[in-house]
Amino acid sequence: MSSNTEQRKLAAIMFTDMVGYSALSQRNEALALELLEEHRGVLRGLFPKHQGTEIKTTGDGFLVEFASALAAVRCAVEIQRALAERNQAQPAERQVRIRIGIHLGDVVRSAGDVHGDGVNIAARIEPLAEPGGICISNSVYDQIENKVEHALVRLSRPELKNIQASVQVYRLVLDGARPAASAAPNRRRQAIALGMVALLVAGLLLMLKLGARPKSAASATNAPTSAAGQKSIAVLPFVSMSADKADEYLSDGMTEELLNVLAQVPGLRVPGRSSSFAFKGKNEEGIFRKVGEQLHVATVLEGSVRKAGDKLRITAQLINVADGFHLWSTNYDRDMKDILAVQSEVAHQVVQVLQVKLGMEATRALAKTSTENPEAHRLYLLGRYHFGKLTEASLTNAMQYFTQALQQDPSYALAYCGLADCYAWMGGGLLSGKEAWAKEKELAQKAVALDPNLADAHLSLGMALAGAFDWNGGEQEIKRALELNPRLAMAYDQLAWLQTMFGRFEEAIRNKQKAIELDPLSLMFNTGLSAALEAARRYDEAMAQCRKTLELDSNFAAAHLELGWCFVYKGDTAAAIAEFQKAKALDPAPWTDGALAYAYARAGDRTQAEQMVRKWDDRVKQRYISPSLRALLHLGLGEKDKGLDWLERCYEEQDGFCSGLKIYPGFDPLRTEPRFQALLKKVGLEK
Repeated sequence: MSSNTEQRKLAAIMFTDMVGYSALSQRNEALALELLEEHRGVLRGLFPKHQGTEIKTTGDGFLVEFASALAAVRCAVEIQRALAERNQAQPAERQVRIRIGIHLGDVVRSAGDVHGDGVNIAARIEPLAEPGGICISNSVYDQIENKVEHALVRLSRPELKNIQASVQVYRLVLDGARPAASAAPNRRRQAIALGMVALLVAGLLLMLKLGARPKSAASATNAPTSAAGQKSIAVLPFVSMSADKADEYLSDGMTEELLNVLAQVPGLRVPGRSSSFAFKGKNEEGIFRKVGEQLHVATVLEGSVRKAGDKLRITAQLINVADGFHLWSTNYDRDMKDILAVQSEVAHQVVQVLQVKLGMEATRALAKTSTENPEAHRLYLLGRYHFGKLTEASLTNAMQYFTQALQQDPSYALAYCGLADCYAWMGGGLLSGKEAWAKEKELAQKAVALDPNLADAHLSLGMALAGAFDWNGGEQEIKRALELNPRLAMAYDQLAWLQTMFGRFEEAIRNKQKAIELDPLSLMFNTGLSAALEAARRYDEAMAQCRKTLELDSNFAAAHLELGWCFVYKGDTAAAIAEFQKAKALDPAPWTDGALAYAYARAGDRTQAEQMVRKWDDRVKQRYISPSLRALLHLGLGEKDKGLDWLERCYEEQDGFCSGLKIYPGFDPLRTEPRFQALLKKVGLEK
């Protein structure tokens, strides 16, 4: 094409992409095409409003040109709001989410098309956006800063494939919401906590043991601990500087190991993992002050990990929150086999800089390593990294890595804990509770035998015992975990769950608050406090705590779920259904269907409730479906005998739903029934 047909200009380019379209096309091509055309209609109705010119469609996306960066951003915001509003009225399978990327740069117009760096960079930015989100380049940021009402969060060292120029990328935070915390809790304990919410919110009790490690009113207010006069440190997620993105497990693993080691130092307060990883990828101006204010710490440890072949470069720096002054920084150049020693060395130097006086026990804790085998440790870190994604596929990968770690070092107690965590997560979701808890117990007992002083192992064993209705044994093991590690936040959370099941609400609420004090930004611990308040029938306080959690992250499904149950018990089924639908849109798991079925039944909409049953009939052919879902449906319909039939099935499968028999308000109509009283006794909750 001759040059006189080309026009070079500066333009704002928007790229859009429909999330999950290819996968949907494979499952249901007709539905995919229908949603594609519907979403195109929404977007095409908004482009002209902001002086946008559609250049072309790119499969399920658009390439659009705007005269100004501000117009492009305002159009993107209106698009995402319009789709979000549409999605609220749609079932999960009909919801449409898109990613949007915007860049301001040179483009060349030629024969109705545009190309050039402006287009290439916009195309590389779009995949960095979250579903329903917007990412922009620094050139756009420079044009719109102080002209939009939304927060702009800089991404940490984004990788733009085949782009040589240095481009900084920002995420636009819609509706003033806090940027989403990491959705990949990295310990089984968080899945347990998520399950805690589930158990207490009727039908989701089955998740309590699903242990992921995985975050009010006057009496439920969490008074933060002041950093003043106290040695305190937050360990921010180390940044992966490796060329291979798959090496990110090393930086996450370094962060978690340092958290675990420093948390054992007497006199040093270290906020937990969820609070630390809430700041992953955030390096905006004033970030250290924000960390200090939200986590109530005086110092911050941050760093990076770069792997090249078998060589590692680890940087670490300790920063004073008050003035941003670097108290200490250093680089470590090591071989991969030395990573265990580097973790211990960094921890020692941090403690020395903080001038914490160590006793002999603390010194031994810093020097102790869970394995002497570097390859076993590497495989364990890979297992935790994959486990943290909490998907069926990632759990399979995690189990493989933990198994390989044990092949390298059969005495690696933490790897046994990792395997136990996988079964804990599967119970009630992918396997029956009876099968999962038995395997979890076996693995936890091996870990305890190998290392009797490993708090994590006792916690895993305690939850396995409690899941099988051995309440006394479970409580003793959890308390033993706290004796070994008094700052194990998840142990407080799970002890609170067990106390809640027996109606020991004041103890439970205190322990929930203790967990939050140790890990202030944990969404699951904060939601767990709501669940304890709801179980105590303090619904207004529980709802206030739910809303506090949603201020941390409005996209946390479990908080919407818990809020929905509070509405159910207050008699507002319409509001409950709305919250359950929000939860389902964010996490279309079976237990959200159970909640919706119950709410529809309570609202008198039998047709909608029974439609859920037909879905379960289809699903049960491919995957395990908890009997608690049908129990919920029949309880909501007031069908006592059928509800009891399914509750007895829950008992046979050691389903977590039975844990709430004593306290769950949905069981109130059954309390005088002889079959229910007998069931309560068999579960061990009659006293």
